[in-house]
Amino acid sequence: MLLSTAVIFVVVYRDIDHKLRGQIDHDLVGDTAELAQTLSSVSTPNASVILAAAKRGIGSEPYRTTDKLLFAVVPRAGATSNDPGLFVGRRSGANGATGKASTASALGRALLLPHGGFSSQAASAGITMRVFEQTFKVAGRNVVVGAGESLAVVTDAERSLVTAFIFAGGLAFAIALLAAYFAGARVSAPLRRMAAVSAQVDAGDLKARMAAPVGHNDEVRILTDAFNHMLDRLAEHIDSQRSFIADASHELRTPLTVIRGQLEVLAAQRNPSGAEVRRVERLVSAEISRTSRLVDDLLLLAQAERPAFLHMDTIEVQSYVAELWDGMSLTGKRNFELGEVPAGTLIADPDRLAQALRNLARNAIEHTRDGEGLVRLDVAYVAPNLLRFVVSDDGDGISPEETTRVFERFHRTDPARARTSGGAGLGLAIVRAIAEAHDGHVVAHDRPDGARIELELPGFTVTPSASAGREQPDHASRP
Repeated sequence: MLLSTAVIFVVVYRDIDHKLRGQIDHDLVGDTAELAQTLSSVSTPNASVILAAAKRGIGSEPYRTTDKLLFAVVPRAGATSNDPGLFVGRRSGANGATGKASTASALGRALLLPHGGFSSQAASAGITMRVFEQTFKVAGRNVVVGAGESLAVVTDAERSLVTAFIFAGGLAFAIALLAAYFAGARVSAPLRRMAAVSAQVDAGDLKARMAAPVGHNDEVRILTDAFNHMLDRLAEHIDSQRSFIADASHELRTPLTVIRGQLEVLAAQRNPSGAEVRRVERLVSAEISRTSRLVDDLLLLAQAERPAFLHMDTIEVQSYVAELWDGMSLTGKRNFELGEVPAGTLIADPDRLAQALRNLARNAIEHTRDGEGLVRLDVAYVAPNLLRFVVSDDGDGISPEETTRVFERFHRTDPARARTSGGAGLGLAIVRAIAEAHDGHVVAHDRPDGARIELELPGFTVTPSASAGREQPDHASRP
């Protein structure tokens, strides 16, 4: 604001100075022309006659301090002016001080020397006078005529302008500072509250939230809502991490406890039999295998968000699914069924996709009856570039409130299920991690006759020969 005020002041100051001085110069030229017009009627070249005519023309314009000065200089005859003391000097006063007329005489002596055009001359009381002189031919003789006007009006106007700008500019700047302070305090108040809440969160208080602003604009309200939402997500994430660590610790502690107990039982026997040693060996080996699988699953989930988690490749869907499902049919005594598979290619990580489909199949096997349970895989082309894998079973199904929680880490639909039969609860969490890494998603549905889990992945391309035939996107709604 200071810079803007300074620029405005310079522009206005220069404009006013230019206009005032321009008006004075215009008037001086006009007065000089009128005086020259008066002398143009003289026909004799006699210098005394010309001077007398100049006196008569100038005498009609008496000089006062604020009036214009008119003068004429006739070489070899003298000079005349409407200021009686201009060309006549006076002696100093009794006290030796120089009188006003003496100063005026100094101006007169300066005017006796022709300058031509505009000039600035020192006048009385330190005032500068603007003077315009012009030489005319009167009856063949050169005569200098001119006019002058004090620049006191210009000086007073400029001084008044400076005073007005200092007062008005200072007042405006003070008001602007005050307004800026209150505006800045109002705008920064939510930020200060945000900083205070952040300090509380940093100190460990995850329940601290920003109060909804009153009277603020939409931007501040949006910022407040986003900040509180971020804290909600942070608290949820930290709680999830704590639960994950607790569950992982429990899952790892259980096999270690079993191993330690079995070893203590074996060590308590003075001469354990071979059968007892082999029994302990089987139990310890089984627990070590479960622990290894758990550690592998935890490492996989920890790596799921890394860029190098996937190694993308082109998969021939029909042969890939057929080989994978043939292998799964050997893992349990169930009725394995494979629906029709569309012809085409899928851009995905074949190892991670196989891991996800195996986890879905194992989940179905665990929740169906041995020997007669149904485990079915269907593959459908549901939208441009989108392929859906559906694993369904005829087991107990999933309750509606569990359809979203089944993909959480260490979550089991039946808390009473033993670790040996129900696993650690990481299988479906791994499926979700693999799906999200492929920019896909997985969803679970409850059905009256079992469960249905759908895995959708982008990057599918229909084989040209099949796309012209019966392979069309299946836009049917999900059950």
